[in-house]
Amino acid sequence: MAEVFLGHPDDFLKVRETLTRIGVSSKTEKKLFQSCHILHKQGRYFIVHFKELFLLDGKGSNLSENDLQRRNRITKLLYDWNLVTLADLEGVSSNMAPMSQIKILPHREKKEWQLIAKYSIGTKRN
Repeated sequence: MAEVFLGHPDDFLKVRETLTRIGVSSKTEKKLFQSCHILHKQGRYFIVHFKELFLLDGKGSNLSENDLQRRNRITKLLYDWNLVTLADLEGVSSNMAPMSQIKILPHREKKEWQLIAKYSIGTKRN
């Protein structure tokens, strides 16, 4: 998990919405699979890959080094866009996936795509 700090209370919602538009896209359809979520625990905030959330729930996951690199790249983008500050800028910056592995969907195109989250925070799954 990558710990982040928010400048203002409403930044949580901005980050959460932004993350719905960043992920891995389908090659054949206009589907975007969300890679990361913002997690709020005990007054702290973290950017986490959805596979890390499965592990936190005690479920099986095939979290890879590349998943962590994508999480770091997405976290660094949020930092570059002044949406968060980072607890460990050097750690995040030193191990990032290339931009070619991430699709960033502009807000104006959001309605044209199916946005798919493979994990839903706060929802129990069977």
